[in-house]
Amino acid sequence: MSRVLIIGSHTAISREIGRVLTAAHLPTVCAAGPADALKRLRARRFDVVITSADSDIDENLALLEEMRSIRPDLKCIVLAQHSTPDKVIAALRARVFGCFTPPFDTQEIAALASSAASDNQSPDDIEILSARPGWVSIRANCRLVTAERLLSFAKELSAQLPEDARQEIIQAFREILMNAMEHGAKFNPEQVVEVNAIRTARTMVFRVRDPGTGFQKESLAHAAVGNPSTDPMAHILLRKEQGMRAGGYGLLLASGTVDELIYNAIGNEVILIKYLDSTVDTNKT
Repeated sequence: MSRVLIIGSHTAISREIGRVLTAAHLPTVCAAGPADALKRLRARRFDVVITSADSDIDENLALLEEMRSIRPDLKCIVLAQHSTPDKVIAALRARVFGCFTPPFDTQEIAALASSAASDNQSPDDIEILSARPGWVSIRANCRLVTAERLLSFAKELSAQLPEDARQEIIQAFREILMNAMEHGAKFNPEQVVEVNAIRTARTMVFRVRDPGTGFQKESLAHAAVGNPSTDPMAHILLRKEQGMRAGGYGLLLASGTVDELIYNAIGNEVILIKYLDSTVDTNKT
């Protein structure tokens, strides 16, 4: 059975994550600090490590290198006090499973840890094509757990944005990413999506390209965005008739939370643009 090692038993967030995972019947052990974590890893196998919330990303990546010298297949979820695009890129290169900074969402972190513990694949689903602060390009396998991982990194790459703008662009990105993996690639792990995250002085941009054949808006009868104006709930009945899961609001939600949503000609590539307040301090990126 998979086991999770949580570093930082002195922090409230670590203890809370431990309680959530224990309630989900996932064996969990708390380590006092890095030295104790290394000792425990030498003594027994753990599948997932969650770092201490009062640490720094650079410190965690150095620790991860030591931990993987003991357990090469270890999956690591990094908690840290703050992030920068450079540090997030370093975490991606180190094949970190997920990355979080305050305000911490205990349920979200625990859910990703559970996914990591139950996932039998190596954390190589995300390939960096090119990365520098302001422009990150990746290719990712089309699995639900990979989408969850990408969202954690996207949030951190957007960390310097005003909170409202950050929430809106991430919500839109989530909907488009899930649509790409579910409808464009049918969640086939052999298929990949391409994602770009681009930050300019006045915008945050996400580009998502899936391997599907695309779509035309008039063919989206199963989605809210394709409903006729005279019957705004028509897609709900159609999805039920076709045995599809509840939903169909992704494109509508995405278009309502960004300033521009642009499709290519065949409909398998989307660009999301969020305009930012010109007073934002872009030197932080």
